[in-house]
Amino acid sequence: MDSLFIMINQGKNAELSFEARKNKLGRALTKASSISNDSAKTKIFALLSLAYKKLNDSLNFRLTNHETLKLAGKVGDSVSLAEANWDLADFYKRETLADSAYYHYLAAQKIYSALGKTNESSTMFNNMAIAQSSVKDHTGSEINTINAIELLKPLNNYQQLFNSYTNLGAISVELKEYDRAIDYYNIALDYQNKLAGDHTLESATMSNIGYVYLDKGDYVKAISYFKTVLGEHGLRHRNPKLYALTLNNFAFSKFKSGENKNVESEFLEALKVRDSLQDVTGLSLTHHDLAEYYLSQSDTTLATNQAKKALGYAEIADNNERILKTLQLLSKIDSKNSSTYNQRYITLSDSLQEEERQIRNKFARIRFETDEYIAENEILESETQLWAGIAFAVFLLGASAIVIYDQRSKNQKLRFQQEQQAANQEIFNLMLGQKQKEEEGKKSEQKRISEELHDGVLGSMMGARMVLTGLNKKNDSEAEIQRMKAIDVLQNVEKEVREISHALSHAAYEKMHNFILSLQDLLKTVGNTANIHCSLVYDKEWEWDSLNGEIKINTYRMVQESLQNSVKHAQCKNVTVTFVNKENTLLVTIADDGKGFRKTSRKRGIGMRNIASRIEKLNGEYHIESSPGNGTTVTLEIPVSYSDHPVHQTTKGLQPFEET
Repeated sequence: MDSLFIMINQGKNAELSFEARKNKLGRALTKASSISNDSAKTKIFALLSLAYKKLNDSLNFRLTNHETLKLAGKVGDSVSLAEANWDLADFYKRETLADSAYYHYLAAQKIYSALGKTNESSTMFNNMAIAQSSVKDHTGSEINTINAIELLKPLNNYQQLFNSYTNLGAISVELKEYDRAIDYYNIALDYQNKLAGDHTLESATMSNIGYVYLDKGDYVKAISYFKTVLGEHGLRHRNPKLYALTLNNFAFSKFKSGENKNVESEFLEALKVRDSLQDVTGLSLTHHDLAEYYLSQSDTTLATNQAKKALGYAEIADNNERILKTLQLLSKIDSKNSSTYNQRYITLSDSLQEEERQIRNKFARIRFETDEYIAENEILESETQLWAGIAFAVFLLGASAIVIYDQRSKNQKLRFQQEQQAANQEIFNLMLGQKQKEEEGKKSEQKRISEELHDGVLGSMMGARMVLTGLNKKNDSEAEIQRMKAIDVLQNVEKEVREISHALSHAAYEKMHNFILSLQDLLKTVGNTANIHCSLVYDKEWEWDSLNGEIKINTYRMVQESLQNSVKHAQCKNVTVTFVNKENTLLVTIADDGKGFRKTSRKRGIGMRNIASRIEKLNGEYHIESSPGNGTTVTLEIPVSYSDHPVHQTTKGLQPFEET
């Protein structure tokens, strides 16, 4: 047995010639065929099958793979059975037989799932998704990719999660769902950042995002992403294929945006690299784009020459999508043969659509029939009782996991609700305290006015009344003088009463905003603690306390969370909070002059998730605008509802409150 392993390892040695490797594997195959122990024979044939696959020896691979499938089913070696299906699926994928590849990936996934091998099961889901994408079964591909993600997240398998979200991004581009594609690629970037090693994957993803904008027609943004990737040191030598792809797309974006400087030389540079790599699909793309460029320059001779080269390389690569695009271009350039190219395009397009439709239907049939086929012919042939026990154990494990997960989710939800209730109670108490302070101020003012009326006004009126009563029967000059003095006293009393009346009127119309006072206290506390300048800008004529209590409480918390983010992350010196009621929508902005951040690399922490949760409760929306060096602005848009009727907004403008 040891000599067999040595020969198989020698057959896998890439430093040996093809013939030498094939000879070593042939000798191992002859010796393996005489092994009498089926379990040992299964293991050896599984290794031979993999070795022949890597050697690209199709005939011997099919021979050893078939034998592995048969032996593994006979002895109940589920791991070898799954691996043999995986190898066969990879073979069919290489031969562009998407339906056959899908069938064996699905068979392998079923086995890995039954064995509890989550990582391998998720890989099969991803492989099935790629096979489905190749025939434009984008919905099925998306479903299987999401299945893979659900399995991978608990494992923290960042590499596979990166691959999965990258595939979702590619699917979204095909469906013209560009915003979703960018979101998926950004999530892929987040997982890539958790991986050790070089940043080639990050460069590839940035190039993918650039292509999204290119396909969308936003050439300015596309150029910026491609320029970033091309600016990475050593990219051409580290990953020439990515360099050529990005350079080609960069040149094409410039050309489409109307900027023709260096476009031709950049296309030719991409051609040179792709030719050195013998990348026929890439060569087809670059010749096609060059043809478009020369056509725009009215050079139909060069355009035709480049388009025909593009068609030739597409046919060598058997890339039907590129063939169709090139035929379309040739029909525009070569007017004499336009009808011929159009007819070829229609024939091929109709044929491909029919073929893809049949394969998509076959995917559905394969999925429907696979369980029964595998059960009857491969997996349960001689191990029914064993697999029944495994299935029962998996069921119990799954049920337990579901119960535990459900209970944990409920507990997390309950804790979250309790925390929010406590936070809301805190804000309620704060506003209640402000209300109490307002009432204390009113009582103090009432007492002061009462004392002034009693001690001042009443005393003066009583003195005047007594003087006038004593002068009722006197008409001399002295009495006349005394009456005039009494009248002066009454006039002073009248003036004093008027002043008290004006003070009462001003107090009656002066608005006391408990909600605003709470916000001012918050800004004052944050400003003093963090040593930053905080400003609150609001319409002083608006009755803010008439807002619904739920809006006030949640808005207060969202402002508080945004301020904490500014203090913690932004390294800012100034923060401005603005409240505006516009067309029954409450607009709240929290703007700082901090360092800002690149939105594509932003990760959502607990605070931002809390803001999202609160804004959703209010049926509102929130937006974040930021860029490095330009600060950050958080905007909350909340439909207004009132606890009672609001005071209508005036034209007196916004009133600032500042705290440093």
